Amino acid sequence: MISVIQFLALLFSLFALSRVILRAKDKKITSGELVFWLGIWIILIVVIIFPEISSFFATFLGIGRGTDAILYASIGILFYIVFRLYVKLEETQKELTKIVRERAIKNKKK
Repeated sequence: MISVIQFLALLFSLFALSRVILRAKDKKITSGELVFWLGIWIILIVVIIFPEISSFFATFLGIGRGTDAILYASIGILFYIVFRLYVKLEETQKELTKIVRERAIKNKKK
């Protein structure tokens, strides 16, 4: 029997999965991002439906409980996402600085 928290988590995961698919259809995410997010949400859905899988992987990795393994993996994924956002933000900031400098030089010549 599925618990209330599992049902709510499953509902949220299915909603998030639908958002990923819609973003891919609208070409708002790359194919790499699509694969990444599909993987994340599908794995989460499988673990919600079959929670004993997380315990199996936790035992395999030498971690006490399945919940701990999920928490560690989630933190790792979040750090990766923050790193990717940081790199993208730095690139955007450098590009913006370059554009502003070019426009300033162009306007000064007039």
